[in-house]
This record gives sequence, structure tokens and C-alpha cells, in this order.
Amino acid sequence: MNSIRLRPLSRLFLALFLTFAAVGQSSAQDVGAAPAVSKEGVTPGATAGATPATAAAPAAGGGDAAAIAAGDALFKGNCAQCHAVNDVVVGPALAGITKRRPMSWIIPWVKNSSKLVASGDEYAVKLFNQYQKQQMPSFQLSDQEITSIVAWVTSQEGQSAGAPGAATNIKPADGAETPGTGAAGAEDGKYMNVLLIVLVVVLIVLVVTLVIIANIMKDVLRGRKDLDGRDVEVVEQRFDLSKIYNSTAVRAIVGIVFVLAVLYESIQGAMGVGLTQGYQPTQPIAFSHKLHAGEHQINCAYCHTSVYKSKSANIPSANICMNCHSQIKTESPEIKKIYRAIERKQPIQWVRIHNLPDLAYFNHSQHTQVGGLECQTCHGPIQNMEVVYQYSPLTMGWCINCHRETPLNTKGNAYYDNLVKLHDTKNGAVPFTVSSNGGTECSKCHY
Repeated sequence: MNSIRLRPLSRLFLALFLTFAAVGQSSAQDVGAAPAVSKEGVTPGATAGATPATAAAPAAGGGDAAAIAAGDALFKGNCAQCHAVNDVVVGPALAGITKRRPMSWIIPWVKNSSKLVASGDEYAVKLFNQYQKQQMPSFQLSDQEITSIVAWVTSQEGQSAGAPGAATNIKPADGAETPGTGAAGAEDGKYMNVLLIVLVVVLIVLVVTLVIIANIMKDVLRGRKDLDGRDVEVVEQRFDLSKIYNSTAVRAIVGIVFVLAVLYESIQGAMGVGLTQGYQPTQPIAFSHKLHAGEHQINCAYCHTSVYKSKSANIPSANICMNCHSQIKTESPEIKKIYRAIERKQPIQWVRIHNLPDLAYFNHSQHTQVGGLECQTCHGPIQNMEVVYQYSPLTMGWCINCHRETPLNTKGNAYYDNLVKLHDTKNGAVPFTVSSNGGTECSKCHY
């Protein structure tokens, strides 16, 4: 009879194996298509993980939409810690405030409530006593800003969190729902994971089945008497690991790979000296940013008051904590640590996490106020952290890359007109970045 050839059979097994491996790999790529935050931190110049601005609610009662939108942001940054529109928090609910008091009273009250109480104003004294003589902080807001806050409050009166027209807080992209990527997105990811697992299981079953079939066919063929020499050689061949182990080429490749791996790890270790990415010390008080900045959406600037106007983002003093915690969770063991610090007239010994070397100059206000960067650009998804850790590497190269990639907003600023014109003449459509304005010169950070 004709000679039986086993090589086409082995090629068929290999083709099936590669086909299912490719399918599994494709599914894995689909599942992992959603971008994850790299351990290197948020991409310089981007605002991944930052909370987007809330869409302005439609004007209630004919208010100006721009003023309402501005009032929304101002309310969240200054008032939301102690007030809500329709509910009592630390202070009274603000719904109907324009019916209770005129703007001529509201503006001085917001700017300096203690002065109004001291003047003997009947309503101010009544309000002060009603809320257990809790002094409201003074706010350095303009008349227009206070009017915008009141306009936003008026637009929200009577609206629940999910009511039509109510301002809704868009959750950060990191681990939370956003418009268009809520439960449906989570379900899609779940189904893709299940599909991937099924494909992997099917692939394993097929491989095992093919191996069993191949062994059965070999056993059958060994009993045949009409096989020629080449067929017998194929049937009886064995996989000999000793030949691979004793191969000079294999040993050379293994040695080269080992040397390269050791060299790579040594270089990475040397380059990582002094880097503290991932540093997460234990703090003297268990303060949760996830609870305060995430769930309660307290604006960063409420505690770190100088982040928009100073070189440093200051560590909040105990009296800022007491604005809320003189009334909230007063019996908590962690809150009692704040009380003890105040009684002893000693600052809370917070452990610093983000610490640049003295040879580098960094100004928070230049980046937050002028550059318009969100806190999450450098600090990562701070609103999701129970215990804060250093998210980004904060290396010189990381900062320089940000300066190279971040475009400058030069619109409406005559200072940049000639610079942008010269830049566009020489560079065409290349964006005018921080680097284009000298942001990568050594003297910008080292002087």
C-alpha cells in the first residue's frame, strides 16, 4: 500500500493550535482595550483622573447661564463642605435664601459673618445661636462671585440629585461611571472576560484532545506491518530534552539573556536611586481622601488653601478640620486626635509624601492658576485614595516631557502675540507649548 505520511497531520495540529491562540490573543486585546493608568503616573500635560467641570444647570427664573455655571464651581470650592441646597449639613439649607434675606445682607454675611454677628444684627445673631454658635469662615469673594453662587443655588431649589435639570457631578474616569460608560460598559467588560475564559478553556481542551488523538494514532500505526522506514522513524521519534540542554547554541543564548537581564536590572536600580514613586507612609491621623475628596467632593482648595495662589500647597491646619468636625463625628477616635492637638497647641505631625529636592524650583500657582492643570495631573486619582501615595515619578525627565507636550493657552494675552507669530512662522502647525516659551531651559527650575 502507499506510504502513510504523518507530517501533514502534525502540521494540521500546529495550524489549529495557532488559530485558537490567535483568537484568544485577539479577545484579550479587546478586553484590555480600555486604557489603564500607568504606574508612571498620568501622562504629562493631560488631566486623566481629573473631575470634569459640572455642566451648568438651566437657569431657573431667568438667571444668566454663565453666572450659574461660575456659581456652581464657586459653591463646590467654598460652600459645599458645610451647606447643601435642600438639606441641612453643618449649616442651614440654602434653598430660598433670597426670600429670607436680600443680597445687601447676604454679601457682607459671606465676606465676614462674625462682624455681622458682632454688630448685633438680629437675624445674624439668631442664625449664629441656632447652629450652636458655629462661626462660619470669612471668604474673600467679590460681590459678583457671591451673586453667582446665589444664582446657582436659586437654580437648584427643589431639585433632587437625580431630578431633570439638576446639576450632576461627573465622576472621575478612574474607577467610576461617566456618561456613556456606566453599567453598560461594566457589563460589556464582564461579558468579554467570560468570553476570554471560555476561549482559553476551549483551547486547552482542544490541545489535550489533539495530543490524545495523536498518541492513539501512533499506537495504531505501530501495529501496522506495511510501514516503510521513514514512517517508522516518524512514529518512533521521541523528544529528547538532553539534546537541547547540551546544545552549545542554546547555552550561549541562555547565558546572553541572563547577562542582559542582570545588566538591565542593575541600570534600572541605579537610575531609580532617590525616586520615591509609590511612597505611602502611615499618617498620624487616618484621613481618607477617598471619603472627603471623592464621596463628599470637597474641593482640594478648601483644605489646601494656597494651592492656587502660592508656591506651596499648604498642609491644612486643625481649625480647617474643625469647620466640619466640631459638629460631625465628634466621638470618632481619629477626630479626638485633632482635639488633642488643638488642646496642646501643637500642629498635627503629617508626614510629607511629595518632596522635590531643594535644587529644583516648583510653583503650584504657576501650574494650577496660570496653567490650569488639575491636581490629578501630577497627584493621580487622589479622590480614590484611602491613603495617599506618590503616584507619579516626579523626575526631571517627567517634568520636561510635560513641558514639551503641554500647549500654552495664549488666547487673549497680548504678551504672547509676537512670540506665537514667530513660532508659527518657523514651525508651521506645531503647537506653541511650554517648551516653546523657554519651559525646558535649565534656569526655569534651577537657579
